[in-house]
Amino acid sequence: MKQDELLNSSPLGQDTQYVNSYDASLLFPIQRDLKWKERHIERAELPFKGVDIWNAYEVSWLNTKGKPNVRLAEFRIPADSKNIVESKSFKLYLNSFNLSRFETEAEVVARMEKDLSQAAEGQVQVILYHPDKAPAFGQFTGFCLDNQDVEIDSYSPNAELLSSDHEVVEEVLYSHLLKSNCPVTGQPDWATIGISYKGLEIDREGLLKYLISYREHGDFHEQCVENIFMDIWQQCQPESLSVYARYVRRGGLDINPFRSTDLDDIDNLRLSRQ
Repeated sequence: MKQDELLNSSPLGQDTQYVNSYDASLLFPIQRDLKWKERHIERAELPFKGVDIWNAYEVSWLNTKGKPNVRLAEFRIPADSKNIVESKSFKLYLNSFNLSRFETEAEVVARMEKDLSQAAEGQVQVILYHPDKAPAFGQFTGFCLDNQDVEIDSYSPNAELLSSDHEVVEEVLYSHLLKSNCPVTGQPDWATIGISYKGLEIDREGLLKYLISYREHGDFHEQCVENIFMDIWQQCQPESLSVYARYVRRGGLDINPFRSTDLDDIDNLRLSRQ
C-alpha cells in the first residue's frame, strides 16, 4: 500500500470526536519504509540510526480519587522501529487518559510504553516530568547559516543545490529556516535543524538554499529529516553525518527526529520556539 492510500484512513484531515477514556486503539501506525522504498532503499541499506523524540505538553489523568495529575511527557521512538505513529492519533490517544483513573504514575508510564511500543513495533521509552521540573531551554551551537544573503528561487526539495569542496573539515551548522507542510492538511511545520559532519566542506550557501527548498514540501517530520540526511550523504559524501531537527509544537506535541551515522541517541534539546 502506498502512503497516500494509507493516510486516507488516518484521523488526519478528518472530523474527529475526542475521547477522554483510555483507548489504545486510537494509535495509527504508518510504516517507515513506505518512503524509503520510493528512493529504492531497503531497510538493511540505511546508513543512519537514531531516534524520534516527542514532547507532549498536555498530559493528564485522574488518581483513584478522581483528582487530576498534570505532566509533561518525553517519548523516545527508535528510528529502526517498523512504524511511526501519526501525530493526530497520538494526541487523541493522550487525550483518552484525561478522565481515566490510575493508581500510580508508574502505571501510566508502563501503559504508555506498552501501547506505543506495540504501535511502533519498537521499544518506546516514556519519561514524565512535573511542570515545575521540566527541562530548561537550550540552543544549537555552531555556525548559523541564516545570515547569508542568498537569492531563493526553489521551494521544492532540490538535492542538486548541495555540493562540497576539497578541504576536509569537522563542523556543526544550523538553521532556523526549515519549514515543511503536513502531507494531508497542508498545515505548516516549522523547525530548527542542526547538521554535524566530518568530511569535505559543504558549501554553506547551497546548503541553506537546499533547506529552504523544503518550504512547500509535504511530508512527515521524520521523512523530511531522513530525506535531508540521505541527500547530504549522497551528494556530499561526508565521513560522518548527524542531522537533528527540532520542530515547533502543534496540537500540544513537538516531534524531533535525529539521524546519525555514529549515534543512536541524542539529548532532548528543547529550543525557545518549543
